[in-house]
Amino acid sequence: MLLRFQSRNGQFRLNVAPKDHFTSLLPQISEHLPTNADPSSITLSNRPAGGDARLLRSLKGVAIERVGLKHGDQLFLDYKEQDSLSNGHSSTPLASASNPQSSSNRLNGNAILPTEDLPIAPLPSTTINNPWEVVQQSRLDDKLDKQDGKIPRARDQKMCRHGPKGMCDYCMPLEPYNTEFLAEKKIKHLSFHSHLRKINSATNKPELKSSYMPPLSEPFYRVKRDCPSGHPQWPEGICTKCQPSAITLQAQPYRMVDHVEFSSPALINTLLDFWRRSGAQRVGYLYGRYEEYDVVPLGVKAVVEAIYEPPQLDETDGVTLHDWQNEAEIDAIARLCGLEKVGVIFTDLIDAGKGDGTVVCKRHIDSYYLSSLEIVFAARLQAQYPKPTKWSDTGRFGSNFITCVLSGDENGAISVSAFQVSNSAVEMVRADIVEPSADPSVMLVRAEEEDDGSESHTRYIPEVFYRRINEYGASVQENAKPSFPVEYLLVTLTHGFPTEANPLFRAPGFPVENREVIGESQELKSVARKLGISGGGGAIKQEDGINAVSDFHLLCYIHSLGILSKDEEALVCRVACSHDISDGFQLLNTPGWATLLAILQESGERPPKRPSPATLDASSAHRHPSTGSASAPSDGEQLAKRFKGYSLT
Repeated sequence: MLLRFQSRNGQFRLNVAPKDHFTSLLPQISEHLPTNADPSSITLSNRPAGGDARLLRSLKGVAIERVGLKHGDQLFLDYKEQDSLSNGHSSTPLASASNPQSSSNRLNGNAILPTEDLPIAPLPSTTINNPWEVVQQSRLDDKLDKQDGKIPRARDQKMCRHGPKGMCDYCMPLEPYNTEFLAEKKIKHLSFHSHLRKINSATNKPELKSSYMPPLSEPFYRVKRDCPSGHPQWPEGICTKCQPSAITLQAQPYRMVDHVEFSSPALINTLLDFWRRSGAQRVGYLYGRYEEYDVVPLGVKAVVEAIYEPPQLDETDGVTLHDWQNEAEIDAIARLCGLEKVGVIFTDLIDAGKGDGTVVCKRHIDSYYLSSLEIVFAARLQAQYPKPTKWSDTGRFGSNFITCVLSGDENGAISVSAFQVSNSAVEMVRADIVEPSADPSVMLVRAEEEDDGSESHTRYIPEVFYRRINEYGASVQENAKPSFPVEYLLVTLTHGFPTEANPLFRAPGFPVENREVIGESQELKSVARKLGISGGGGAIKQEDGINAVSDFHLLCYIHSLGILSKDEEALVCRVACSHDISDGFQLLNTPGWATLLAILQESGERPPKRPSPATLDASSAHRHPSTGSASAPSDGEQLAKRFKGYSLT
């Protein structure tokens, strides 16, 4: 017989047998409820309100015919929601192909979704009630939210007819999103907070005294779960309410970060040294902080203080990243220094072969600036680091993660380029709509079929369009299938160096991690040399003082030794960043630091002994007069013995 069920999400019907027990209906009922519904709290009632509501689990062993239900009768459902979102992130397992929810997790004969087509675990699209009360933003976002962002203007001597304390239309402050001001200052993109002010003024108008609505909403190009229409879940069923709309690509008018500032040119030179010595490319993660950028109204800049190079296999035409086992530990060291992971940087350099240090210009207006493969790589990283904001209905919007490229410019010099991919690009990669092409300047739109020709059960491809200017100067809409230019997914950022460099880490020079392939390794002898400790005694160099430990790579290596306690590691990081003499003396008196110095004294490089005259005469007597060469091993032999134990595979 047929039973009808009514819940807050809509109606649905189930075909049941009169002798079935109520508890056996739980899997079928759960399919029509949201994923955050608590199955143990589901109640059944014969009336919408005021009826005899019973917990479904309490009806164990009770048959449907026993309570007098007939064909076509209606029951009313209610349930409680589990705690699902806090600060824009989910605290419950996400529904994905590897961790399916509802019926796909049971061996009941239904189709189980494959797992090979989900590149990124889909984030829940559940909205948050009152996100401005729940979501915790960064301090910088809270500071910019309190500013009005108005652009002040001086009194116009020609048009203003009022006194010095008056104001008119010619001298009143401009909004931060004023198009004429941005065009005059040659600012291509709005800052995030300027864009927020612009759409918030159109969404929420205080004069109307209407309820507040979050102005931001992330793009969502996947099939919505738990459709209220009552049909089976996709791919078994789909309707206009749950299927994504057509996508029209256009340049993103705003950017999450406006400027990238490298605290010192030594950061770039250190990364380039690997390419100069090996000819292979290199990837590094940027650690820094976000600050206010006053060049752009309500702007944000990323200040880079360190570059960490993870384990990787470097080649002349690319890089293969290996598993980064201690990523969480490096992030913890960065947090002790007041830093966070702000982006990624990689090289793409080919020597021009002229012998003057010039390189080949591969990226220009007639080719590409960021290839389709690099855009997918950047989109995956931005999806891993979402930006929490109280102005979005889901508690997050976009990402502050940046991507920098070291490549040749039109003059053959090595230059830095900074980019972000648009929010639409991140969602298209997350929804598995696009894939990189062999042509780096175009992106492919995936087909709905699998590689073997079968129908995909995890990927729904909506219609994708983009607008361009044709040969007649008219704006026309083109179908993005099978490919479209990658420029529609890019957002450019400015970059530079400070006029007066004041880096956080003042004593660079410690060997960089994971560079054994070029004969550079991190050893205890390197720490002893850095701190000025030899076998004859232990003390920090007087000329360096407390700045000797002010190196991010040195701090990471000291942490890997496991000698210092957590409090002592926090103190070392504070000494390296604040350069306070009192903290330096406190560090010298800690037991962990004393243990480290004792170990370094035993393993430190001893100064060479001064040979006596008798030794010199004896060595010269044994030297063959015709060759004039000593029997001591050469520098190349010593270097080969030093790195004998390392494998290059």
